[in-house]
Amino acid sequence: MCLLNKLPALSAAALINRMRALPRLISAGNSREITSKALAPINPDKCGNEQIFCKTAQKIISSLLIAGLILLAAPPLYAAEVFISAAASLKEAMNELSEGYAKKHPAVKFIKNYGGSGQLAKQVEQGAPVDIFISANPEWMEYLKARRVVDEKSIDTFAYNVLVFAGRGAQKLGSIRDVAALAKIAIGSPRSVPAGEYAMEAFRRGGIDKLLEKKLVMAKDVRECLMYAERGEVDGAFVYKTDAVQVAKHATILFTVPQDLYPRVSYPLALTASGAKKPEAAAFLAFLKTSAAKAVLTKYGFQTR
Repeated sequence: MCLLNKLPALSAAALINRMRALPRLISAGNSREITSKALAPINPDKCGNEQIFCKTAQKIISSLLIAGLILLAAPPLYAAEVFISAAASLKEAMNELSEGYAKKHPAVKFIKNYGGSGQLAKQVEQGAPVDIFISANPEWMEYLKARRVVDEKSIDTFAYNVLVFAGRGAQKLGSIRDVAALAKIAIGSPRSVPAGEYAMEAFRRGGIDKLLEKKLVMAKDVRECLMYAERGEVDGAFVYKTDAVQVAKHATILFTVPQDLYPRVSYPLALTASGAKKPEAAAFLAFLKTSAAKAVLTKYGFQTR
């Protein structure tokens, strides 16, 4: 019998047996065992006088095993994309949550979009690629729910926040009525920014809405609102406590708006209609409801109950 006819049988048998062991060895992370067992030399004594072919088979098998090892250990070439649209005030917390999750789930890639809740909701309505939507008030979630573009079963409350007045001024403000004496006050545009809606409600209940009509400077989102206060372009801004604590470098909290002047700030979250069909999005949404995720939110100053 031709000696070459024996080589394929020898190589296939060794390759199959050793490739079967690779996934277990890789998951265990034991490189020494991989080297000693999976890539162990073929015993030439079992090949009789055909050692030259055994050596050739060893080189072929070793090359294939190393290539297989690299492919099995490498992360997927094409990660599943999860699109998140979230209120601007959640930026730092969501970045940490998504980055931490991605480290443990390298097959998932997050594409995040932050801004005013109303603007984001309009984008979802118009068909923008969004799998998870997180608003800074229930109204915009209800808006999307009425248009059947979010998965109603997945709607839940993610976090809570507090409205404060922040600025660089040295003036002492004891209550919301003192704001009427200032020249310029920044708020998020009430048409699309929940923080602005909460502020306007506080003005009405506090009896100063008429006094502030010509003093308000509108911002596209709560972060821009804070930026005006940081630069000293306004006397102060109504923003969330988390923004004032985590982001502000020059502005400080001048007073906290009493809770009885506005509805509690809540952040509802949900899968969109398209996101409900994506397992990766559903898995991340489930993670956002865990105690580990709540710990991150608490770290950034959010309330979770």
